[in-house]
Amino acid sequence: MQIQELNKEQQKAVNHIDGPMLVLAGAGSGKTKVLTNRIVNLIENGISPYNILAITFTNKAAKEMKDRVVRLIGKEAYNIQISTFHSLGLKILKENYSMLGYEKNFTIIDSDDVLTIIKKILKDKNMSKDRYNPREIKNKISSAKNEMMSIDSFAKVEFDHKVVEVYKEYQQKLKNGNSVDFDDLLILPIKLFRNYPRVLEEYQDRYKYILIDEYQDTNEAQYTFSKLLSAKYRNIFVVGDNDQAIYAFRGANYKNILNFEKDYPEAKTILLEENYRSTKTILNAANSVIKNNHERKDKNLWSNNATGNKIKYKEVANEKEEASFVGTEIKRLLSEGINEEDIAVLYRTNAQSRVIEEEMLKKNIKYRVVGSFYFYNRKEIKDLLCYLRLINNHKDDVSLLRVINTPRRGIGDKTIETLTEEATTRELSLYETISKGKELEFKNLIEDLTKASESLSLTELIDEILEKTGIKKELSTSKLLEDEIRLENLNEFKGVTKSYEEEYGTASLGDFLDEISLVSDMSEHQDSSNRVSLMTVHSVKGLEFDYVFIVGMEEGIFPHYNAINDGSNSAIEEERRLCYVAITRAKKELYITSADTRMLFGNPMRNQPSRFIDEIDKEYIDKERPKKLEKIITKVRKTVDKNATYEVGEHISHTEFGEGIVISVDKSIITVAFPHPIGIRKLMKGHPNITKL
Repeated sequence: MQIQELNKEQQKAVNHIDGPMLVLAGAGSGKTKVLTNRIVNLIENGISPYNILAITFTNKAAKEMKDRVVRLIGKEAYNIQISTFHSLGLKILKENYSMLGYEKNFTIIDSDDVLTIIKKILKDKNMSKDRYNPREIKNKISSAKNEMMSIDSFAKVEFDHKVVEVYKEYQQKLKNGNSVDFDDLLILPIKLFRNYPRVLEEYQDRYKYILIDEYQDTNEAQYTFSKLLSAKYRNIFVVGDNDQAIYAFRGANYKNILNFEKDYPEAKTILLEENYRSTKTILNAANSVIKNNHERKDKNLWSNNATGNKIKYKEVANEKEEASFVGTEIKRLLSEGINEEDIAVLYRTNAQSRVIEEEMLKKNIKYRVVGSFYFYNRKEIKDLLCYLRLINNHKDDVSLLRVINTPRRGIGDKTIETLTEEATTRELSLYETISKGKELEFKNLIEDLTKASESLSLTELIDEILEKTGIKKELSTSKLLEDEIRLENLNEFKGVTKSYEEEYGTASLGDFLDEISLVSDMSEHQDSSNRVSLMTVHSVKGLEFDYVFIVGMEEGIFPHYNAINDGSNSAIEEERRLCYVAITRAKKELYITSADTRMLFGNPMRNQPSRFIDEIDKEYIDKERPKKLEKIITKVRKTVDKNATYEVGEHISHTEFGEGIVISVDKSIITVAFPHPIGIRKLMKGHPNITKL
């Protein structure tokens, strides 16, 4: 058996045998190395592998740790329990099912099954899905379980007694069906330990030495479970970093790590502050930001790596210029022999990826969107595009089938089947076949939207579709985080139409759909290795890249407007920890950008650069703020003359389409007849491409 080369502090942690220990491991400080080597050291000191328990947060991390230990000590490692909280909970449940009132063959139901059960209960209780969102109730039940709330406790905080009834019935259905859900895998072992002290003691005697990774991400149930299990021998060794606690929205409580020394007054604490990942400059910048947080344990990362280049901060006029800068820099790096897989672009919200993705496509840079769908591949965007295609072409059966029941209108499979048969027999499109029922209401809706499209700009048409179809209502009344993101993405799509209108000066739906189909064909951009990674800051935790771009560093975006509006210090501190995570992903070079104006969610936003940029000490960052920025922005704003007036019959000249006659005038667009083959075109009023004759 061998212990890998360690620094002084890592060695101290590895050599610790008995009693509680807290290892505050900064980003890139080798915590996995410490955990695996401590397991090896415990065994070398005569502790049986059977008495060692190591807990990680993901199955992938558990497998990696087990593989490392196997490489160090061989087959003996297979006797060590290295697993996630949930797989350990399942093991305990399998060994004690009868004491908890279950039969041996109990079923673990997955997330989809949970939803199915909740939907069935809602139906049985005649509870409208419009008022009671099944996903929302599922999340409430899961949160209540993870916070160790009994049904009675839940009833005190949940004002709607019907939701409490659903929770009660849901639990009963699980019990009757000899089933448990994912949350029960933690809750039931805790119940077992509390009700049967003898059983608890058996597990305490089995797992005398406990190691827990990512302790700052533990929730209430995981914290209680660990505390009960370690209470007898108190040989609990936890590794974590309060500066990387970014999962409060999932119920994680970073205060568990801050309170460790209160729970275990005899605990020893070790700081792993030497970083093996980043340059000195990048680390110093991260330290200068995170020191502004008050609720943290003080530590200062340092490195023996090279000093490295200063962080490059560039303030640009708008999001297009930002994307262009990122694309150009990436092209330069690739020309110097850097691999795509060593480069990442990070953003705070998913909606920001769209402009970056378009730039990658334009510059022919291979990329992948990690932890999310490509912008045009997201369900809500596909739905919206299908509405637009159907308005543009009523005979588009593919688009009609996608949206005829989105949002739900009570048009069933049987109706669609009958329509399809009739359309095939009569050799007509599905749209032409519709003549009655709820499907006729849908057809009338499309007719109304088609008529509206003749006098609206593309951006106005999007608003009309979201409003009239009920998509906006469905997503805005939901309290689900994923639906909030969907609505953000749909609003972001208005940024696509606005940019198109500003660039081309036309509001033609057909031309716009042609343009979009070129950018949204993702067949060339499927996930594979050696691609530039595009991802949110939440998705990047635990990863590292040689070259990192953090885009959209503006007040309202990063920190997010929700945190600013929250008004609490803790919300901003969570954003600052996110920023710290983002900065410490970079190994060699870090770029930060902000835009003076940004089209986001379909609205032009003018944001100040993020407070986090000013928190980086001047000696570690080169700031490029163009003096002409104000002039550029003013010029951009003046390009469209909103006060321009036109009259029917007036002659105009267009830079692309030539001379034409105005045939109708609406709120923000004019319809102009051009000679064959151009024909009728809808144009934006006052666009610089138009000149009156």
